[in-house]
Amino acid sequence: MGLIDQMRAGDRRALARLVTIVENGGDDGRRALAKLYQYTGQAHIIGVTGPPGAGKSTLVNEIALELRRRDASVGILAVDPTSPFTGGAILGDRIRMQPLGHDRSIFVRSMASRGQLGGIARATGDVVKVLDAAGFNAIIVETIGAGQAEVEIAREAHTTVVVEVPGLGDDVQAIKAGILEIADVFVVNKADREDAQKTQRHLQAMLQLGGVPREQWDVPIVMTVATRGEGVAQAVDAIQSHLQHLKAGGYFGERERQRVEREFRMILQGLALGLVQERVGAAQREAMVAQIQTRRIDPYTAAERMLAEALGVGEAR
Repeated sequence: MGLIDQMRAGDRRALARLVTIVENGGDDGRRALAKLYQYTGQAHIIGVTGPPGAGKSTLVNEIALELRRRDASVGILAVDPTSPFTGGAILGDRIRMQPLGHDRSIFVRSMASRGQLGGIARATGDVVKVLDAAGFNAIIVETIGAGQAEVEIAREAHTTVVVEVPGLGDDVQAIKAGILEIADVFVVNKADREDAQKTQRHLQAMLQLGGVPREQWDVPIVMTVATRGEGVAQAVDAIQSHLQHLKAGGYFGERERQRVEREFRMILQGLALGLVQERVGAAQREAMVAQIQTRRIDPYTAAERMLAEALGVGEAR
């Protein structure tokens, strides 16, 4: 039985090995992704971002436990800062989430950012695919916590949760650097603090100034005290309601199409995006994106074929 078959049969060691292979990249990682891609596209990807000190890890812990109470299996990717000495993850989030490891339906993995901007690691999207193919119903991606630059998570997630916290001395923080635009759910954590209601009012005012809601979705603001589990059920209700809204309104497919198109373009760029754009028409690129979306082809194979077309050769190696 191959590694992917072992993983899909529930072998946690096979899952961990595949995550490592994909995270390391190279030919082995690309071959693994090509084989497992047909099994992806089923999980609800939830991004959790916000400033340092907002209590994201504690909140993710509680969200995972609440999802388990609702009989969902949960994969968690915690993107940690990179060690300046080893280049690896400092693993702070994984240490904080250690109690979750006793549940066989929860899988926690830390990833080093390796200097990648935007709050997530370069291989985050690929590891999400491994967890998706492994059969997890929900995949939570927690970003580093670098603050206002963390908008990249919206490119990976179906639902983006932005965590704010009272008392940081910046009442309009949410409107900066696109944070307001990427939020599908706002969570004001540590809501037992004195300024919690003030933070909630500022967020409400910012959302009202934003005009027409994106995808006709009114972004909820949920108050939580994650250390006591307060408000967590309401946060999960909001997350699941957003997914239902996307599917009922026909927005889910468009978000997924946009997501796979961005991924496809990134891979093409790594191979020779300039050459492809020069020699291959836009209509042909869009047709390939449509095939990726329907899982008839994985994005790495598609990129190689299009590069071969641009080069005028039978096959790209």
